[in-house]
Amino acid sequence: MEKKLTLLQAVFTAGVFSAVSFWYGFMFGRESARKELGGLIEDLRRGTAGSEPKHE
Repeated sequence: MEKKLTLLQAVFTAGVFSAVSFWYGFMFGRESARKELGGLIEDLRRGTAGSEPKHE
């Protein structure tokens, strides 16, 4: 018996993959922004606001 992927199954699979990819990308971006803002906040607390932000 041949197993065929229906259009509905293909769309569902693509949707799940897209949602998972979006979630991981969102979480990675949020963590990266948190680290960058954390460094900026520390610079402001030390009084070195005029310096360029560090890009790691």
